[in-house]
Amino acid sequence: MERMLATPADAEIVIKLYQLRTEAVMRKARAWLVGDFWPQTAEEFFAVYDNPGNKHNPYIRQVISYWEMAAAMVIHGAVSAELFVDSNAEGFFILAKFMPILDAIREKNPTFMTKTSEMVRRFSSATQRLDAIVKRVEVTRATLAAKSKKRVSKVADVSVDLSGDLPLAVPEFSSEQ
Repeated sequence: MERMLATPADAEIVIKLYQLRTEAVMRKARAWLVGDFWPQTAEEFFAVYDNPGNKHNPYIRQVISYWEMAAAMVIHGAVSAELFVDSNAEGFFILAKFMPILDAIREKNPTFMTKTSEMVRRFSSATQRLDAIVKRVEVTRATLAAKSKKRVSKVADVSVDLSGDLPLAVPEFSSEQ
């Protein structure tokens, strides 16, 4: 595809997308989804995604729908694909993060991240961006797995003497504190 110059209107859209990402709840939701939520299975994913009682359910829905909306703008020509890809990585990161379980997620939710996936298929710059990010995600996943194994090893090596006196009652804490 021939590279087209972005317009000032494209730039305004990209800037507005950035500004929306800085809203307090959105920032917290993004931090959780990008940094803390690493499901290994579709079941772990759906334990949050399908559970409105889970405090992180709105986070995952807000962030995924935000990036899907942004990808739809690219697909429908509302914003330059080249400018969008050059200015954003997080949507690609999220897609890369879920790639190992994406087929299983789509068995239950066929439209999950389909706009981001379509953008990757349609624009070579998006494909290249995703490919680079997949490598980063794989390194992050391996690092997290190694840290998890270390924690398990440390816990397994700790001996605890439970022969001493244990408290008979657990102190109660008021929710008003």
